[in-house]
Amino acid sequence: MPNGGPAGRVPTPPLVIAIDAGTTGVRAFAVDEGGRPAGWSYRELTQHYPRPGWVEHDPGEIWSTVQATLAELRTSLGDPPVAAIGVTNQRETAVAWDRRTGEPLHPAIVWQDRRTAERCTRLEDDGHLPLVRRATGLVLDPYFSASKFSWMLSEGGVAPGPRLALGTVDSWILWNLTGGQVFATDPSNASRTMLYDIRYGSWSTELCDLFRIPVFALPEVRRTSGRFGVTTATSGIDGIPVGALVGDQQAALFGQACIEPGMAKNTYGTGSFVLMNVGDRCPDPAEGLLTTIAWALPGAAPVYAMEGAIFATGAAITWLRDGLGIIAEAADIGPLAESVRDAQGVAFVPAFSGLGSPWWDPGARGTIVGLTRGSGRAQLARAAVEAMAYQTRDVVEAMTAATGRPLTELRVDGGASVLDLLLQIQADQLRVPVARAAVRETTAMGAALLAGLAEGVWSSPEEVAGLWRRDADFSPRAPQSVVDDRHATWRRAVDRSRGWA
Repeated sequence: MPNGGPAGRVPTPPLVIAIDAGTTGVRAFAVDEGGRPAGWSYRELTQHYPRPGWVEHDPGEIWSTVQATLAELRTSLGDPPVAAIGVTNQRETAVAWDRRTGEPLHPAIVWQDRRTAERCTRLEDDGHLPLVRRATGLVLDPYFSASKFSWMLSEGGVAPGPRLALGTVDSWILWNLTGGQVFATDPSNASRTMLYDIRYGSWSTELCDLFRIPVFALPEVRRTSGRFGVTTATSGIDGIPVGALVGDQQAALFGQACIEPGMAKNTYGTGSFVLMNVGDRCPDPAEGLLTTIAWALPGAAPVYAMEGAIFATGAAITWLRDGLGIIAEAADIGPLAESVRDAQGVAFVPAFSGLGSPWWDPGARGTIVGLTRGSGRAQLARAAVEAMAYQTRDVVEAMTAATGRPLTELRVDGGASVLDLLLQIQADQLRVPVARAAVRETTAMGAALLAGLAEGVWSSPEEVAGLWRRDADFSPRAPQSVVDDRHATWRRAVDRSRGWA
């Protein structure tokens, strides 16, 4: 009796599990048929900084952490039946491994890593940016995977032999879940490598040649939602269909039920990522923004998204805690920031790894301006919170100008979305309502929903969208003149932060 028990007992409805392999940790997250969280397990990942500007992860630790969180989650839930697993992941992070042994060949180079900045600048100076923009919707920046793969091959000691696998974190996890049987990715992740032609839906041989990356080393690209394979005993969770692979920000867009063109979300995580659904027609590249594939479902054209990538938001809070020691825990930032009415002219630009959208300036550096003798911990905390909202406004203004679609609501999630102060400032700055999702882990939720679609737990994206619930709404309150004056102070600080390198 599948998924059942003793005769006469009603079978337990199966759950869907998402593996959310993020930048700072891995979460295993279970969802029931009603789209309600059923349980979760979380473990942190070790961050390695071998040189200034370099950020690495241990691929082996990523996989062992996936195994540990899956085991903890299933044990805590009493080992329930599982209909499907979905995988969502930090995007752009580059992993190299041996297809025969499964051994990593180099530490994973994380999306935040800047070691290839000069290489990208040379390629832009040599006139290759138009090709990159036209084919991939991206910009020539070390943020993306291509230059990381290229560095591994030219300087990292990785040999381009027939056993080489080059992939993002999703394909590394899938490979291990299926016992080395499936080497694949999906368009949402492939479109972040700077090697995938988002208009034609294939790896670009021209870009692979430019970066000297062998096409045979890259994974097969399959639909975002669909059966990728089945887990094996070596994964610790045997016989479960893997029903989805999806990049974290696209997963959050789906988890926020932004399935119609013009709907938008922002995830306040280590960085912040504003995505707007722009439908099934690939738009022309827009200044300061990225075009990416949101998802590709069976029997439908790919859905595209316009994206603004902000490199440091939550990372600024971490720096205030670990670098300056002005807070003991990240949760302290809210009460401290709320203890003052404003930042009293202090502006904080957290350009630790350069500036992303809409500036794309790898030479920018973190900057604090406007300090006076009266400035203290509270003003710095407030400036850090305000910076999250100002950066988002900069991206949204560029996005609405590029698409011609005025924003009517912003749906938000991520760790910092618990801060009511932040969301009120955000609503004031954007002049539109900001809606916080009832389920904060929308990245994991999106991966679970896409996996459940693949295995028939839900019948359509519209049914999935009906599961979304809001927790709180924030409407604009502050006078427009005050809002604009504070944003102007921020923009002057941005100008000061640029041109340092």
